[in-house]
Amino acid sequence: MKKILVVHGPNLNLLGQREKDIYGSATLAEINGALSRLAGKSKVRLEFLQSNHEGEIVDAIGKAKKNKFSAILMNPAAYTHTSVAIRDAVAAVEIPTVEVHISNIYSREDFRHQSLIAPVCHGQISGFGTDSYLLGLQAIINLIK
Repeated sequence: MKKILVVHGPNLNLLGQREKDIYGSATLAEINGALSRLAGKSKVRLEFLQSNHEGEIVDAIGKAKKNKFSAILMNPAAYTHTSVAIRDAVAAVEIPTVEVHISNIYSREDFRHQSLIAPVCHGQISGFGTDSYLLGLQAIINLIK
């Protein structure tokens, strides 16, 4: 069974509590549950990581190949716009990666319009609320099957 690493970046542990007008009311546990249901139907296994710490995310990505992950689904959150380290880790492991965002980052503040991560990913999905995660997971499943 193929394994997919799901990485949730900083402050996503606060989903359901923070800025509901932007991020909706779903919690991270609810998103993970929806992803797990889709994964089960598609016969893939997910492992989840949520971290507010850049180095922990970089370490998890760096170990992804050794840990036999077939792909990475990632919402780098605020690190999207700032982390050369996460970008370089994704590029280094050469594992299909899809970047997702709940909000449309291109319709928000100017500083959110650039993703440092997207150029080294297979694709990016943003602006569909929590469905962005499901669309991203389906894209990854299609890539690795």
